[in-house]
Order: sequence, then C-alpha cells, then structure tokens
Amino acid sequence: MLTPQGLKGKQFRITGTSYPRLGPPPKRGRRVLMLIGSLLALALIALGGVQVVDIFTGKGKHGTAQACASAHPSASAAGKPLAAPATASGSPSAGASGSPSAAGSAAPSTAPSALGSPLPAATAVPQPQTVTVNVLNATDKAGLAAKTADELKKRGFTVGKVGNAPSALQKKVPGAAELVAGQSGAGAATLLGAQVTGASTMADTRTDGSVDFVIGDAYTALLDPNAAAAALTEAMKPSPSASPLPGNC
Repeated sequence: MLTPQGLKGKQFRITGTSYPRLGPPPKRGRRVLMLIGSLLALALIALGGVQVVDIFTGKGKHGTAQACASAHPSASAAGKPLAAPATASGSPSAGASGSPSAAGSAAPSTAPSALGSPLPAATAVPQPQTVTVNVLNATDKAGLAAKTADELKKRGFTVGKVGNAPSALQKKVPGAAELVAGQSGAGAATLLGAQVTGASTMADTRTDGSVDFVIGDAYTALLDPNAAAAALTEAMKPSPSASPLPGNC
C-alpha cells in the first residue's frame, strides 16, 4: 500500500503486544455496587430456601396449634342447658324497656340487654299451655293486640296482659315483634318467635317464664300453624361449626 505524500507510514503502525483501549476503564465504585447487589441477592435466596424447608418439614405447626387452642375456649365452658321454665302465674309482667336486638330471624337472638344478661340458647321449648304471654301493641293500629291474643289463645298459649306497650317501646319496634323474657323464659321466647316472621328478643330481669309479645310496625299476622311448626324445627337445629382452613384458627 502506498503511503500518501507527506505522511510517514511508520508513525501509524501498531507495535508491541497490547492494543489501545476503545473506552474508559471501569470505575471502582461500579464494581463495589455490583458486589453488594450480588450479596443481597444471595441473602434473599438463602432466606427463601429456609422458609421453604420449614414449610415442608412442618416446623412452626406446634406454635400455630397452641395459638388456636388459646383463641377458642373448650366445650366444657359452654353455656349450661336451659332450665325448665317456671309455671305460668298468669299475672301481668311489668313493661320492659331498653334497646331491642336486631330483627330479621324467626329464632330469638341472644343480644345482651341493658336490663339483664343475654338469653341463653334454647335446648328445649315448653308446651304452649305452660307459657304466659302478654300481648302489647307498640303501633298505632287499634285492636291489633286483642286480635293477636285471641289467635295465640287458639294455639294453646296462656294469655296474660293485653293492651298497649309502654311508652318507651311505642313506635320503636321496627320489626314484626319483639319478645321480652327473662333467663328462664328463653325456651318460651323461642316457641313464640317461631309464630311470626322477623321477631327479635330482649332480656330483662324477670324471674318467671312469661314472655311479652310486643307487636312492631312490620307486623301483619301470625304465621300459619304449619309454617310456625317448620320455623320452630329450623330454629332448634344446632348451628354447624365451620372447620378452620389449614394454618388458620
């Protein structure tokens, strides 16, 4: 190859065993960052491996079981069976006051009342003739208490007081009915709650087995006897307990 005039070709020849660098040399700070990132990645991989080993070897299950056992009380601490309701005396009960529990179920609820402890869950219901029921009208519909009392009497209940509800409950029962009873009247409240759709319950401090049947704004009529019997059977069914998911209490 001919060398252009005025240029000396020897000046542009590459000599020796090394080649000139085509870019800037790598910085030391970049190497340090790459080393730190590699160490962090290895640490995360090691931590994940330990957790996977714990899952497959079953470690930690014993502690979870102890936590679940402490969160749920034993069956022996459950409520005692309902005692037999007291014999109906036929005397009118005092007017009940307090805040009602949520309505919407034929089975009486067990929400606590400001007047007493909550009603226990009924394990048995008495015969209608042993239950004294006071029918009280908390609406502005005249004659509703007397009509309902006659229907309950036909079904075998012993009717006590019939009239208007106390002023504390007037126009304050949004559901179909509110059943007010004491501790010994839980079974009777369950029996009466099956006679109407949308009844709620409230506990007070009475000691007998009587029940106040307070008629609410949504009340129209009692259920058909066959429908009431079916509602009572449904209300007495034990509530199924859901099995916990693995790893959950």
